[in-house]
Amino acid sequence: MTRETTPERTPQAEQAEQVERAAQAEPTLRQKIVLAAAELLEDGGLEAVSTRAVAARAGVPTPSIFRIFGDKDGLLEEVAEHGFRRYLAVKAELLSGDDSVQVLRDAWDLHIRFGLEHPAYYALVYGQVRPGHLPQAGRRAAADLHHMITQVAAAGRLRMSVERATEVMHSAGVGTILTLVSHPEAERDPRTSDAAREMVINALTLPPAADGDEPPGGTLASSAMALLVALGQDDTAPLSPAERALLLEWLNRLADATD
Repeated sequence: MTRETTPERTPQAEQAEQVERAAQAEPTLRQKIVLAAAELLEDGGLEAVSTRAVAARAGVPTPSIFRIFGDKDGLLEEVAEHGFRRYLAVKAELLSGDDSVQVLRDAWDLHIRFGLEHPAYYALVYGQVRPGHLPQAGRRAAADLHHMITQVAAAGRLRMSVERATEVMHSAGVGTILTLVSHPEAERDPRTSDAAREMVINALTLPPAADGDEPPGGTLASSAMALLVALGQDDTAPLSPAERALLLEWLNRLADATD
């Protein structure tokens, strides 16, 4: 019976193993820093999240933060992702609803609830205004809203362009949350959110249709948006790229034209 021997490990193999171990450890260190920053954010707000404080809470050297995240903004981007992860997952579940307008109502209520329950995370994404910049978590939330409103357009119930409707609902939702958060918790009136929601929904959408009929009060805007969505779902239309682009521009202009 021969005895198996373990081949000698070369210095190169040992070095490769060390590199692999370091790579595997990196996500753990990254997560540790993000969680430390998240705890500071929840305890003391954005002002409490200094790189020195995060390093001390995580038990790592301060340069580790810059090595892993590049700068403080890079760290805050990941903290925002951490805070918004559950909210975005629940919101994604709404995308499969049958009634596209009811989906918008549900999404509004979810958005308001998240903002009031997690004001520090919400302010991190929407309260720090930097022209031309929105954290990735905010961009994902806006993309989900855009998709929901596109479904309203596909149903022939949108009163304006998808882009304008997305901007209107996003602006109203953010403004409602920031206004409510600015009041002491005991003084917040939930009816404010309900009233704002219905005003926005009524401004953006048409009433539901009776069985087999078109939505009552169907407009040029709703027809233009329904056609725009249909074109986006079917690339077999006999149009050149330039013609398609021009038609989409015309449809958006028609949808946003003043009556």
